[in-house]
Amino acid sequence: MDCYLLPIVILLVSTVVQGPAPQQDYPVQAVPAESVILQDGFWSVRLKVNREVTIPHCLQQCQQTGRISNFEKAAGCAKGAFAGMHFNDSDLYKVMEGAAYVLRSGQDRMMRLYLDQLVRIIAAAQWDDGYLFTFYSVPQRQPDQRWTNIQWIHELYCMGHMYEAAVAHYQATGDRTFLDVAIRNADLVCKTFNPDGRTDPPGHQEIEIGLCKLYRVTGNRRYLDQARFFLEQRGRLGRRGPDGKAGLYGTYSQDQVPVLDQAEAVGHAVRAMYMYAAMADVAALTGDKAYVQALDRIWADVVGGKLYVTGGIGAAGGHEGFAGPYELPNMTAYCETCASIANILWNHRMFLTHLDARYVDVLERTLYNALLSGVSMGGDRFFYPNPLESRGQHQRSPWFECACCPSNIARFIPLVPGLFYAYGKGGLFINLFGAGKTSLNTPLGRLDLTQKTDYPWDGKVRIELDPAKEMDLTIHVRIPGWSRNEPVPSDLYRFADGVRSEPGIAVNGSPIDLKVTQGYITIRRRWRRGDWIDLDLPMPVRRISADPHVRADKGKVAIQRGPIVFCLEGIDNDGQVFDMYIPEDAEFAAVFRPELLGGVMVVTGQAKTTQRRLDGSIEAVGQRPFIAIPYYAWAHRGPCQMTVWPACTPEATRPRPAPTLAYTSKTTASFVHVSLDAIKDQVIPEGSSDSSNLQLDFWPHKGTTEWVQFEWGQQQSISKVQVYWFDDTGTGECRVPQSWQVLYRDADGRFKPVMAKGPYGTGKDRFNQVHFDPVQTDCIRIEIQLQPGWSAGIQEVVIE
Repeated sequence: MDCYLLPIVILLVSTVVQGPAPQQDYPVQAVPAESVILQDGFWSVRLKVNREVTIPHCLQQCQQTGRISNFEKAAGCAKGAFAGMHFNDSDLYKVMEGAAYVLRSGQDRMMRLYLDQLVRIIAAAQWDDGYLFTFYSVPQRQPDQRWTNIQWIHELYCMGHMYEAAVAHYQATGDRTFLDVAIRNADLVCKTFNPDGRTDPPGHQEIEIGLCKLYRVTGNRRYLDQARFFLEQRGRLGRRGPDGKAGLYGTYSQDQVPVLDQAEAVGHAVRAMYMYAAMADVAALTGDKAYVQALDRIWADVVGGKLYVTGGIGAAGGHEGFAGPYELPNMTAYCETCASIANILWNHRMFLTHLDARYVDVLERTLYNALLSGVSMGGDRFFYPNPLESRGQHQRSPWFECACCPSNIARFIPLVPGLFYAYGKGGLFINLFGAGKTSLNTPLGRLDLTQKTDYPWDGKVRIELDPAKEMDLTIHVRIPGWSRNEPVPSDLYRFADGVRSEPGIAVNGSPIDLKVTQGYITIRRRWRRGDWIDLDLPMPVRRISADPHVRADKGKVAIQRGPIVFCLEGIDNDGQVFDMYIPEDAEFAAVFRPELLGGVMVVTGQAKTTQRRLDGSIEAVGQRPFIAIPYYAWAHRGPCQMTVWPACTPEATRPRPAPTLAYTSKTTASFVHVSLDAIKDQVIPEGSSDSSNLQLDFWPHKGTTEWVQFEWGQQQSISKVQVYWFDDTGTGECRVPQSWQVLYRDADGRFKPVMAKGPYGTGKDRFNQVHFDPVQTDCIRIEIQLQPGWSAGIQEVVIE
């Protein structure tokens, strides 16, 4: 076949095809994204950038990195080895899904012909029995390999993303080619995995969501039953795998107990969120309340102790997932962009299930903060993790070898308009705010609705209604938790400033009682053309404190205004954000800066600065004005320090270091990984494995002899050195060294060992000190012998 891919073309036609309505579903349905036109200066800009930059950029990356050529090779129209990671198929599917959503919205600059060519190649790569996974198809088909490692190879994960893309393409174009590919594949999956066949579930959840979408668009109950089957194999003993009995995957894949018995969020965050979203879909489509009960328990666990103030989730980078309750480190926060997307998708489904605005509160917090941090405002740079603190080591990248996050951004941003409204027998729910308009067909006739607002910078919202004829309609207007003095729907965070925000609402200019039920003001009346609702959500600058159990945020404060969480960047604050604290009596001002970062609100005030004395105590040494910007906009102006949680007490700062011998030295090393300055910053770690304050390590060097050197411009009298070793046993390849020694440079420039008065210690979680006869020198060198097969690192050095 002809595998030549044509360039982007302009098409002006969009077709939206909907499948048969399921017999049972959520009590309300989201007003689809293509029915909502956002005309604000916030989301409309991001939708345009995603359409014109992000999707073309991701498609180009898929071409350049071999993701598309893998399908060409599998289709027989190109030759060569498989390129990239085994689950690379999923990235192309996700970008195609995003492109299809843009087509559904009627945008005129899209690559319809390009998309159709991709579909032709994908269809040609499919095996006769419906199997489609390029990793086992290139350079030749390997029938003996397929399904042999579904825990880690992720063919079912890729197939799930294929189903989602195929449904989106069919609904956008009416062309069944891609949908038929998905159906043939899903039929094979159903034939292979069933009570009489294989009973082991996917290692990475996703296919369950895709199967529910296939059910919705085809009406074939078989796909819904298959989604439920996969879910209910998790945590079940006695499963059948490729070689007979299959064991459990464990907490990493949420496979420790059956899904209906689960009560806490564990393991890999994206896997978990995709599973919870699928469970919500299965609950809605089957009416099984046991799924809802399990989801309610898990949701309370997440929001009660595992949610970052930005809405991000996943504290542990080692497994890209959840840590224990209240374990929310900032520098090492993972908060994967994919996890934020999945968190939004899950909370939207929880809203559709319960019609409670607390789920939209979490959704909105994640949407405006953790999610938007994941993509640059230019649309072609991305974060994989989204930490809440940085020393300048974090910058967005144009792509990743594991590119799940950029491709997920490409498909998610077009869905944002579909989060604003929902409609059903209970009436119309207005969940999010932004200038724009929507139209929906009700049993009483057509209703056009327009929002006029400068949200998220201004909380004044006018909602204008234009029904085709007078209609009795119940409208539920969300009153955000942040406007009701509740930052999150739990005790994990609270406003700590004594400010009381009092929202207001009026209909046609007449105020109405602010009776909030499940987060909504409910207005029941007969609506006429020209009616309007005025919503006033005051946006004072608020201080947020964390539950005392969150050790990482002790003595610190976060800043929020409206739905936006702010951060301090070094570029706005004399290069330093860790040596300052914002006292309790500091006054804030909010100013809109149209010239800054595409136009943002900034928060200003006065902070106090600190320095460490030689005796180790901390003193306040002055004050400095500070500027805070929206967290989503950080890392656009070069490497610098950043924090979402500035100190509010002197003790919580990282004071400017005292002028110790180590700090004032010129420091060099045989090799540097992570940070050389970290070994003399006078920040004592909580233990040898603590990487939250950075460290110097020699990875990937293993078994070698390394050194760290400290030089001064004049002779010093030195008799003691202390070293705090870095050791990341369990997560990395650094161990305490095999041995070490201290050398000094003599007057002839030669290095000699000091006369140590005791052993050189290699203990963990403490300083290892060595005393020696005083030496007069201008240079000290610590020579380190790494263990065979292992690297090593240093947290802190003290020289006396």
